[in-house]
Amino acid sequence: MARKALNEVSIEEKLKTLYELQKILSEIDSIKTLRGELPLEVQDLEDEIEGFTLRLAKYDEKTETLKADIQTHQAEISKSEALLTRYKAQLDNVSNNREYDALTKEIEFQELGLQLSQKKIRDNKHELERIAEDSRTCRQQLDERRGDLELKKSELDEIISEHRQEEEKLREKAKNLELGIDPRLLSAFKRIRKSSRNGLGVVYVERDACGGCFNKIPPQRQLDIRMRSKIIVCEYCGRIMIDPELAGVKVVKPVEEEKPKRRSARRKKAEEQG
Repeated sequence: MARKALNEVSIEEKLKTLYELQKILSEIDSIKTLRGELPLEVQDLEDEIEGFTLRLAKYDEKTETLKADIQTHQAEISKSEALLTRYKAQLDNVSNNREYDALTKEIEFQELGLQLSQKKIRDNKHELERIAEDSRTCRQQLDERRGDLELKKSELDEIISEHRQEEEKLREKAKNLELGIDPRLLSAFKRIRKSSRNGLGVVYVERDACGGCFNKIPPQRQLDIRMRSKIIVCEYCGRIMIDPELAGVKVVKPVEEEKPKRRSARRKKAEEQG
């Protein structure tokens, strides 16, 4: 439908089309409701799996760093041991106290470095053991979450497949209806639907109240709604309102009981005397 034709559509036709769209979208919402919390559960499990995967990657990275650090300290130990052997051998050939003191200081320095490297290696090995344990726990949890995800996805896919054709038909109908609605009105309708808890953007007047929030509607406003001459929204919830007749709802008016006729005083007196 061209834009010019859209501008020529009456308010009544616009409201009727919007309500038809609302009914179709509500049917789609009902199908989604059948899925329950499964989509959210699947998303949560996928997020957890991603978190465990990142954690394992960090464990692997930290493990490689610690192993490289251990190799570095092992090389330092080998170097220190070689120097200690050489310095101790030189002690037997010193010619004066100055050389002796210098060699003694070097030996002490290398021994301290050796002890420090050995301590670093021990600490790194303890850290590796801790990381290995955490990594095993993490992998176990990851395997469990993957199993849960597979099960939840299977349940969700089964529910989706049962209603796929019906949902596709409804979406196609909704798409065709949207083509016949002014873009600005359609955008406002979608915005209202999104902000409504029950997804209702168009409601009809029910028992003198808004069919969305159930707040009372003044008689004059109800008359304006029945006139179908402009788009009217609820002043409380912002939903677009239509009259029940346009929504195809038959309103049954309560039958008023016939009040008994009052007898005149003269007739009552005559009946008593007779």
